[in-house]
Amino acid sequence: MTHEWQRIASRLTDVGGIPVARALPVKERRTIGPWCFLDHIGPTRFAPGAPGLDVGPHPHIALQTFTWMLEGEILHRDSLGSEQVIRPGQVNLMTAGHGIAHTEESLPNQPDLHAAQLWIALPEVDQHTPPRFDHYPRLPRWQQGEITLTLLIGEHDGRRAPTLHFSPILGLDLHAPAGGQITLSLDPAFEHGLFPLQGETVVANDPLAPEQLLYLPPGNRTLELTLRPGARLLLIGGEPLAQPLQIWWNFVSFDRQAIRTAATDWERGDPRFGEVRGYAGPRLKAPPLAGL
Repeated sequence: MTHEWQRIASRLTDVGGIPVARALPVKERRTIGPWCFLDHIGPTRFAPGAPGLDVGPHPHIALQTFTWMLEGEILHRDSLGSEQVIRPGQVNLMTAGHGIAHTEESLPNQPDLHAAQLWIALPEVDQHTPPRFDHYPRLPRWQQGEITLTLLIGEHDGRRAPTLHFSPILGLDLHAPAGGQITLSLDPAFEHGLFPLQGETVVANDPLAPEQLLYLPPGNRTLELTLRPGARLLLIGGEPLAQPLQIWWNFVSFDRQAIRTAATDWERGDPRFGEVRGYAGPRLKAPPLAGL
């Protein structure tokens, strides 16, 4: 494996009452292109009668939340009035822009849960765009040898996903129930990240450990992969950000003051974030602003 590639171990954290592996942002790397957050939820099975995922009303600005569902179902509600169940093989995309609030709950009688949840930072010129919500039940999917590829966002090998985006970006799922080998073409202008969602993968003759993010800097044109039976991978990429991104709690911005203002607005109930109707529970409180 080339010495320029970087292996990054995920850290365990808690989201909505269940443990998840967080690969971005971490100390070693904050962003990959516009991707600035990557949580791997599950695969997990809830015990009968046990509570599932439950994330109360919380705000976002200047980003898109991106959920790729693999097992189970999650109900999304937001302050625009959207109410959408996401099922396996689908993407939910919420564009926060100037400000939005939402909730997420796993549904009853759905004991299994497996998903990737990511954030995409909006370019500076689009950070105050009006908020919106989009649901994508059908995405480009094709077979390459023994491997099924699903294009989640962006373009790859002449295919284009319908998923709304504001800057050059890529999200690609690779699944090999019976195992297989593949050589992927990469955009050399992009930096990329490869993350195993399930099973064992070998990258350029080196195994990729579970919950380990592999970072590839710009300049790479191909990527050789061997997926063992049952393996599933997520490939993300995009052009490197031109300036450092500030990430604090559920907010991102290129301007620290914008984050401070958003935190104050959320705590005082400013109407910029609206109200999530239909959720029975309290709003999440922002942590102290110390250090920002």
